[in-house]
Amino acid sequence: MLQTGIFTGYFPYSLEETAQRIRALGFNTVQVDVSFRDMDLSTEGLTQQKCRRIRDTFRRHNLPICCLSGYTNLVHPDPAKRKTNLAHLRQIIRFAHDLGSPYVISESGTFDPNSDWVHHPKNKTEEGYQECRRVIGELVDFARDHGVTFLVETYVNNVIGSVEETLRLFADVNDPHLGLLMDPTNYFEEHNIDRMDGTLHAIFNALSPRIKIAHAKDVKKAESYGGVQMAQIDASEAHALRGVGMIELPAPGLGSLNYDLYLQRLSRDHPNIPIIIEHLDEADVPRAKRFLDEKLLANGC
Repeated sequence: MLQTGIFTGYFPYSLEETAQRIRALGFNTVQVDVSFRDMDLSTEGLTQQKCRRIRDTFRRHNLPICCLSGYTNLVHPDPAKRKTNLAHLRQIIRFAHDLGSPYVISESGTFDPNSDWVHHPKNKTEEGYQECRRVIGELVDFARDHGVTFLVETYVNNVIGSVEETLRLFADVNDPHLGLLMDPTNYFEEHNIDRMDGTLHAIFNALSPRIKIAHAKDVKKAESYGGVQMAQIDASEAHALRGVGMIELPAPGLGSLNYDLYLQRLSRDHPNIPIIIEHLDEADVPRAKRFLDEKLLANGC
């Protein structure tokens, strides 16, 4: 049966309080955002001792860590910023086993200089793809050296933003230390959101063997163009994102994703996979968990 989890980043507290609050809500796994109020977990501040403290705290609360957030813009056009982004991601990969999981996740990023969430023309050029492929290839090499699997999360406005681009990446970086974070909402745009079931089937038909971890948020068409939509919550920019342009990305159960079909396809090939709730605030967590739990129960997974 699928394991229901949540990102730790929606709980802006100390390490111990974060674990206590998540366990009290009935979760049995977490995706760790390497950030807690009582710890210096900057690139320079990340140490083996601190990572093991995080790992052991969640284990004591019966919350095994299934994966680690390494989200950053891998292809930021500012060389200094890209170097900083990749240095921090490599630190998380270096200490991944001390943090409790061999899976470290990031989206591929965009060449837009001002936002990690919007499209840039270079994203869809051969030059842009080859630059991104090189960066990911180097990360996979680094991950392999540390016994870690790097998971790419496809997102429509990034360089790796479609089923076809994801397949190309896996063909070009053909290594077991590259995997996929499955979030079907990230593949929807204005042109395909009205073909919900066909798009879901196409995603899973093509990519299911690559999936290691899954996410649970939602998707719907906006009533009008909204630019980059951010929630006002005490969390990272990645967790505050709620949509771009004509696509909204709300919490599970608040959009038009066919959750029955999503869970059926996911559980068919991955019957024990963790599925991690996102795109909400702390107050909405009980409702979102109840929605997902009821869908899992109804679908026998």
